[in-house]
Amino acid sequence: MTKPVVTRRSLLFTGAALAATGISGLVVPARAQNFAPTPSMRGGANNYLPGAPIVDRIGGGGFWMKGTVRRAGDGAPLAGQRIQIWAHTTEGHERDPHSHGATLTDVNGEFRLEMPQIVPAFGQPHGHLAYDSGDFKTVFLRPVMTNSRNTSLEAHFVLQPA
Repeated sequence: MTKPVVTRRSLLFTGAALAATGISGLVVPARAQNFAPTPSMRGGANNYLPGAPIVDRIGGGGFWMKGTVRRAGDGAPLAGQRIQIWAHTTEGHERDPHSHGATLTDVNGEFRLEMPQIVPAFGQPHGHLAYDSGDFKTVFLRPVMTNSRNTSLEAHFVLQPA
């Protein structure tokens, strides 16, 4: 029979578990979170083309841009919100109209749009996204990929009323 080893880590873990569940062992009820609005990122609006069409896919595809859209404050998912996406890809520059497209969020506030592989521009592989529907304040994002071989990139919006 092996003797249990008591380490500082196991004591801290046990203490944290007790604090989270309370002495009675009941789970502490979750508290509502305050979702702060997403600020526009520097450089996010570069080469933005207002009114890009809603499309099923940009170009030949192979890369996925995805994310979520939520309401500031309560974090409720926002369905039917228009997200424009553009980037420097294997099929065109981010200033080219054919490198732009838009999609709508689903009932869970999620969006996905397939596009050509993003390639580095100005030394960084990055995408551009914009919420520009008008119901909420416009937000521009410019997420940078960790590796130019990645085949997807995520961006998340928390929007405040216009």
